[in-house]
Amino acid sequence: MTPIIRSTNDKAFAEKLIRQNMSAYYEQLDMRWNTALFDKQWDELDSYELVINASPVGLLCINHDEAAYYIRELQIDQKWQRQGLGTTAIRYTEETAQQSGIRLLRLRVFCINPAIALYERMGFRVRKTEGGTHYMEKRID
Repeated sequence: MTPIIRSTNDKAFAEKLIRQNMSAYYEQLDMRWNTALFDKQWDELDSYELVINASPVGLLCINHDEAAYYIRELQIDQKWQRQGLGTTAIRYTEETAQQSGIRLLRLRVFCINPAIALYERMGFRVRKTEGGTHYMEKRID
């Protein structure tokens, strides 16, 4: 099942999905949701929704500098996880980076997040670990 990936301004959907998916990690790591930080970052990122049957089921937020594209959020509704949507979103980011002439992707992920397996399968490697977070990157050929 291939989703439509389209630009979005639906901040309410994004915040709800992120909070649903990340709440267990935040609790485990004794972290608190920071609405002001979310609002600031939302305005700075290129945000996309993954849509199946006219319903948003995922979120991809990216940005870049001259060196790399950064996946800042990749969230898939729990009912739609493990169906290839994360892989599709990563491939979309790779294609976007390549079209810009950038050959490096980077992301951060909590060390306790099982999505690490997806990122490693997609060719990302841990470059450093700090404060319970892996900093991962992938070269695009």
